[in-house]
Amino acid sequence: MAVAGLAVAAFATPAAALDISGAGASFPYPVYAKWAEAFKKETGNGINYQSIGSGGGIKQIKAKTVTFGATDAPLGGEELEKDGLVQFPMVMGGIVPVVNIDGVKPGELVLDGDTLAKIFMGEISNWNDPAIKKLNANINLPSQGIAVVRRSDGSGTTFNFTDYLSKVSADWKSKVGSATAVEWPVGIGAKGNEGVANNVSQTKGSIGYVEYAYAKQNKLSHTKLVNKDGKVVEPVTKTFQAAAANADWNSVPGFAVVLTNEPGADSWPITAATFILMHKVPANAEHAAEALRFFDWAYTKGGALAEELDYIPMPANVVSTVKAKWASDIKDASGKSLYSASK
Repeated sequence: MAVAGLAVAAFATPAAALDISGAGASFPYPVYAKWAEAFKKETGNGINYQSIGSGGGIKQIKAKTVTFGATDAPLGGEELEKDGLVQFPMVMGGIVPVVNIDGVKPGELVLDGDTLAKIFMGEISNWNDPAIKKLNANINLPSQGIAVVRRSDGSGTTFNFTDYLSKVSADWKSKVGSATAVEWPVGIGAKGNEGVANNVSQTKGSIGYVEYAYAKQNKLSHTKLVNKDGKVVEPVTKTFQAAAANADWNSVPGFAVVLTNEPGADSWPITAATFILMHKVPANAEHAAEALRFFDWAYTKGGALAEELDYIPMPANVVSTVKAKWASDIKDASGKSLYSASK
């Protein structure tokens, strides 16, 4: 109880229960939902988060129809400034290729970046292609066409996945590039991490990409990947954390670090933070203050819940920097800060 008191001491308790609205990335939806449930039990205040994809979250916060937006693809400093927004990372995770191939067990198939790019470009279209067999000499791969499943909506998961492919494949970079939505050369479109997971689970010979929590919860077969150091790595907490350990979070405005293809023998190559967007001067100061109270609670008390769902809590030094940013940048119309650091 003492910890709970410290965590929320910086905020005035609302006289009546509040319902705070947020919308955006589907990647963090499971942990936001879990945090919201626990927060409501403790405070009586609700967090209504709509999983509509990063593109939708950015649109809604810019339109001021929600208290906070959420995106996996961080906005750049110029765009944040133009729209009067503050951006900060909330939690981390990993993006994993998932497959549905008869006879191939979870974590058995190994792919490297170049091969993955060629699969998603349609240049490798059969599971027994020599490039895949070379990486998997001990697996009896079927002569079966590859069904690519990709996102149909604007998606931060897509941004991070295509950012990675652009870094490891010059062809991908020049022909497709990286964005929340791209002109996919091949594939079946599906909405949200949920949609990709469902399509892969129902389609033999398929491959897709989802946030790791969705792979686990849907019992999908993830692949291993060859990382920047040439090491074969599994998507697990240790490898996600390794990728983020040496990131320079202060190097760009809005903490907009893209954690793909990071060096390090243990680094999972498609790791990502997911971000919250709020207005510097919110239209509803009471709701914005309560949203900050929720995020403060999540940083302080939500780590174990996040790890239960295979997300990675933000490092303590990043959290301290984010809280200082709240205190200096998010204010009501009179210029009074909506957050002050706990003593």
